[in-house]
Amino acid sequence: MRLLLARPVVAALTGPLVLLVPPGGAADLSAEVTSAPGAQTTRAGTVEARWQWPLAPAPPRVLRPFAAPRGPYGPGHRGADLDASVGTSVLAVEDGTVTHAGRVAGRGTVTVSHRDRLSSTYEPVRADVTVGRTVAAGDVLGVLETSPRSHCPPGACLHLGARRSGRYLDPLLLLGSTRVRLLPLGSAHPITG
Repeated sequence: MRLLLARPVVAALTGPLVLLVPPGGAADLSAEVTSAPGAQTTRAGTVEARWQWPLAPAPPRVLRPFAAPRGPYGPGHRGADLDASVGTSVLAVEDGTVTHAGRVAGRGTVTVSHRDRLSSTYEPVRADVTVGRTVAAGDVLGVLETSPRSHCPPGACLHLGARRSGRYLDPLLLLGSTRVRLLPLGSAHPITG
């Protein structure tokens, strides 16, 4: 696979986080990296975590990463699927207020609103919380359940989503530290995998 991007983009990978920057675009780098709310870049180029993992023990294996949709109704994967067993406790990733706890399209879902217009979503979850409840990072929101239309067969997984002002973000960027490397567009160092 060859990745070639037209503007600075942040993408979570299992290895280093690589940003392809157009010539002269490095000045916009800090704004792009920190556009993930709460993400902070250290001098060493590491993106620090804002969220904690929603499953223990952490970190779980990522079964399917985020893939940004091209438009509001376009194809993509609007979150990350994390390996877990049915009955596993699902934990709040950050302090916030529960704004949804119920079923959508046959799946149990929970949404928590955080500071800076950021929200986290969890599915399929049998909720142990109710709308309006204030939660702290690490509080149990519910337990992972089976889903009639699971996209993680044959086992189960937790789909973790992140949105800010209606825009989907990569939740993996908000979890854990990752190394940032800069490559100019058109460089002789394509990302392959």
